[in-house]
Amino acid sequence: MNDRVRPKKHLGQHFLHDTGIAKRIADTLTLEGYEQVLEIGPGMGVLTQFLLEKKLQLTAMDVDTESVAFLEAHFESERLTVLEADFLKFPLETIYASEAFAITGNFPYNISSQIVFKALEHRAQVPEFTGMFQKEVAQRICASEGSKTYGILSVLVQAFYDTEYLFTVKPGAFSPPPKVDSGVLRLRRKKEWTLPVSEPLFFKVVKTAFQQRRKTLRNSLKAFNLSAELKEDAIFGQRPEQLSVPEFIALTQKIANDGLSTNG
Repeated sequence: MNDRVRPKKHLGQHFLHDTGIAKRIADTLTLEGYEQVLEIGPGMGVLTQFLLEKKLQLTAMDVDTESVAFLEAHFESERLTVLEADFLKFPLETIYASEAFAITGNFPYNISSQIVFKALEHRAQVPEFTGMFQKEVAQRICASEGSKTYGILSVLVQAFYDTEYLFTVKPGAFSPPPKVDSGVLRLRRKKEWTLPVSEPLFFKVVKTAFQQRRKTLRNSLKAFNLSAELKEDAIFGQRPEQLSVPEFIALTQKIANDGLSTNG
């Protein structure tokens, strides 16, 4: 496709022009358990064209008026809806109600983490999430405990989804080329994706722990007013990046039980 839409720096736009890569991203969707797909940031539709070759209903959402006009002019399909909207602000229930849908796209790097956090809020409806990120962010999402890149994003995503880092994309595949490599990943929701602890408390524990990642949990979780007895537990002598996701779930349960016994 010709470069008829001007990439806008303030929107973090880098248009993928390598059709081989676009087809590979489209093929990351398994289409297992859903027919609805939401593409975020379609630009000029290099990925859209390959998604429409599949048996799915596609909503392409872009905040850029110029991109929306281009898509509407160049794509005609009963299975495609083009929306001019900001994914981070858009009420997804107006499209999907309680229906399952997957998310994919070549995500604007400046908001990619926020896109993942919003997807997590809708995890009951999102069995699969695939797409392209800045490589560093994709690696962070897929990182294991003990890694320097393991953090809030890693733990919260992996609590609900199995993560796969699929392949790396070089800057030359884009116009204009970004200054960093990109990474494509796939998240598939776990069969058991509800936690055996309070999910709001789990989110709070993870975020609080990593805000001071160099400190031990005994020090970084002081705001929870833990009992002296609980603080003697060996887990509180560790730093957050040492804990696996199941250990964070166990930690949350210990804190919940401590609160009940302290206030009881």
